[in-house]
Amino acid sequence: MDKVNLRAERRELYAPKPGVFMIVEVPAFRFLATDGRGDPNTVPEYSAAVAALYAASYAAKFLSRGQLGRDYVVLPLEGLWRSEDHDFSHRGGWAWTMMIRQPDWLDAGLLEEAVQRAAAKGHGAVDLRVDDYEEGLSVQTLHLGGYDAEAPTIARLHDEFLPAEGLEETGDHHEIYLSDPRRVASEKLRTILRQPVRRLR
Repeated sequence: MDKVNLRAERRELYAPKPGVFMIVEVPAFRFLATDGRGDPNTVPEYSAAVAALYAASYAAKFLSRGQLGRDYVVLPLEGLWRSEDHDFSHRGGWAWTMMIRQPDWLDAGLLEEAVQRAAAKGHGAVDLRVDDYEEGLSVQTLHLGGYDAEAPTIARLHDEFLPAEGLEETGDHHEIYLSDPRRVASEKLRTILRQPVRRLR
């Protein structure tokens, strides 16, 4: 059975160059997602959310193989981040949506079954949902290094690139985690930073 790599099929969305801002059009994708609030380094809800997402995503993969005869590489963890006061230096005030993209051939019924299987394995306390999310016009870049070092790049995006290109932010700050922080040193982490935008001119 061939294993599909969905990232390779849309390289323009998953392989930006470090420090270079690029404008992309992001279509609607289907995700398993869950919401939470607070510092991801300290609130237990965050680690529980991530564990549940991976459990359900791998359950979906096994269901796809068994029921549909289609195998694929599970996609990376993603996060939407927001702060009511727009102060991202105060982590306790962060609200987040963590999510993992699913193949478009998996319908809501199969994904709900995957969620139930994850719940049966001890992840039932996390409220997972199936979510179709479309960002549309966006700007993204690849950040190399620790999450705490993202601020200068994000500031350059908002203070320099967007005004110069006649663009304005429209949605949540979006991160796609290409590296596993449990296995990769902080200075070698690879994270896509993405911002939905609209044109002002």
